[in-house]
Amino acid sequence: MPFASAISEHPVTAHATGEVAGQVLEKVGAAPDLVVLFVTPPHAGALEDAAGAVRAILEPRTLVGCAAESVAGVNREVEGGPAVCLWGGSFGQVVPVGLDVAASSGLGSGAGEIEERRELAVTGWPDEVPFEPAALFLVADPFTFPVEAFIDWVGQVHPSLPVIGGMASAARGPGGNRLVLDSTVRVGGAVGAMLGPGVELAAIVSQGCRPVGHPLAVTRAEGNVVYELGGQPALERLVDLARRELAERDVALINAGGLHLGRVIDEHKAEFGRGDFLVRNVIGADRAAGAIAVNDVVELGTTVQFHLRDAVAADEDLRSMLDGRHADAALMFTCNGRGTRLFGSPHHDAGALAETVGEIPMAGFFAAGELGPVGGRNFLHGFTASIALLQEVDGRRQQEPAG
Repeated sequence: MPFASAISEHPVTAHATGEVAGQVLEKVGAAPDLVVLFVTPPHAGALEDAAGAVRAILEPRTLVGCAAESVAGVNREVEGGPAVCLWGGSFGQVVPVGLDVAASSGLGSGAGEIEERRELAVTGWPDEVPFEPAALFLVADPFTFPVEAFIDWVGQVHPSLPVIGGMASAARGPGGNRLVLDSTVRVGGAVGAMLGPGVELAAIVSQGCRPVGHPLAVTRAEGNVVYELGGQPALERLVDLARRELAERDVALINAGGLHLGRVIDEHKAEFGRGDFLVRNVIGADRAAGAIAVNDVVELGTTVQFHLRDAVAADEDLRSMLDGRHADAALMFTCNGRGTRLFGSPHHDAGALAETVGEIPMAGFFAAGELGPVGGRNFLHGFTASIALLQEVDGRRQQEPAG
């Protein structure tokens, strides 16, 4: 079997680590190409010891992991308690990456004048990769790694590379998170792995929303403030929508903070549906100006549509995106605002994955921001479930009939 995963809720780190490492070893054997290790805060202080034990038992070619507030395994999520989750795969070449990012100043010319520009200096990016990577799996510290700037940088140097992963969530301030890459434990930056051609990856990003109303063009905006939609004040458009088209339950969702704005990623499409919008929170409104504010820049001429998020919409969206999918294994990064906080009961996202795709080897954690592609472009998300569905290329071909 090319993939395996295990999860333990034993409170003693050494015991929990030995338990999961033994289970993974039994199924994939020694020296897997990639091993992923996630632990909850009660084990965070012993992450270095846990990683050392995993390396001694499994001898992985690459080990990546972090501490997170909650973790997930097959059909199971552990919130608010001790847990160690381990995942291993033997599927071909992997290149480990340990990254740091800094802004460097330089001089450039604009409009005939010399001006200062700031460029991104990325250290740790491999000079050469001996294959065309299928994806970059990345775990980053939200306090020290400017992930959105990094995603923009990746879009320039590797425009077709999917980036999927999450932001470590075990700490509330700089220096508190723990990231592991092979024999090194870090408190900042990012760690990850480039996956080679031995595995096929499908990235699923469920933003957990449903659209309401109709798409509208942004006809006046400044930064993150939208003043007009389709030539009318944005707030007036929202009020008309609530009064004329929405059920009482949906209006209550708006009042409770469940309102979002989705902006179209590819304006060349004739019609827009699920996966065509990048969904962002509506964070405020100005009655006097008739404007709404969003936690992202909204450009003039962009097509947008109001969205609503609640447990029902999040469940429907995730199951719809997973329906009909097939995979040998999965890595899942779900927002720390989901889980029991959103659904009221445990194991939702892990359970939905198991029910739709099957009880395949899976590991994941509750992230402080999720990474994944939407509409062919990588983004940092919130309140999403970002899932990497992995299928061994050779294994799939062996199952296909000849002819």
